[in-house]
Amino acid sequence: MAYKNLIDLHVHTDNSYDGHHSAVFLCESAVEMGLRAVAFTDHVEMDFYRDNKFDLSARQSYFEVVKARSAFTGKLIVCAGLELGQPTYNLPDSEQLVQLYSYDIILASIHNLRMKNDFWLLPRDKAMNPDEIHKQLQGYFKEMLQLVQWGKFDVMTHMTYPLRYMMTERGLGMVDLAPYREVMDAILETAAQKKIALEINTASLRTSYGKIVPDESIVRRFRELGGSRITVGSDAHYAHHLGKDVDSGMDMALRCGFTHVTLFQQREALKIEIA
Repeated sequence: MAYKNLIDLHVHTDNSYDGHHSAVFLCESAVEMGLRAVAFTDHVEMDFYRDNKFDLSARQSYFEVVKARSAFTGKLIVCAGLELGQPTYNLPDSEQLVQLYSYDIILASIHNLRMKNDFWLLPRDKAMNPDEIHKQLQGYFKEMLQLVQWGKFDVMTHMTYPLRYMMTERGLGMVDLAPYREVMDAILETAAQKKIALEINTASLRTSYGKIVPDESIVRRFRELGGSRITVGSDAHYAHHLGKDVDSGMDMALRCGFTHVTLFQQREALKIEIA
């Protein structure tokens, strides 16, 4: 289905360690493809905040996005944001950062367990041991629950993130989430109560995992538990991934009973009709 209100609220500039293009170039690309709004949400991994100089990259990202927003006024809604990685691992700096600049939107993620590598570094040339999968997912969902209980952010991103990597490159090793339904419900219900948006993240459609994260059953369950805010993000790190499969994410939102996506400006939620 073709949509006139295509909004991509998860995009990385070259101020992310794995980003590749400037905010201005990404804005030019967004205008060309007819996006209505884009949010630049560069990585700030809070467990390595000062050691890896994320404090400096966050500042650089914010001011470059503000400049781009000024240049594209009237052509594109440009939202200044960030993706807080593991904020509950470093609450003092996280609490300070969310107040430091006039952000439009703050995403929050868990990319790794405490003192562990990012899940994307899991070996993908062979199937993981089921006991190790269980241990890591238990830890992940425990951290996700603590994240939403903290709740000082706008959007919970790619809720089942580890599943992107808990499989081989040949598409084997799919994971049964049934043992985690209780804690997942607690995460979704807490997010709903706190008016935190659930992100439909389309990046995994570009990987061997081949699925939107989280899947449709989780998005539908979020609505059943009172969730009212949904965003869609490509998680683009390249200009050619900007807006990629956002329409498929909006299709999913409609199937799950949502009629609007949420746009954030100055941390205020605005309902945008899926149309």
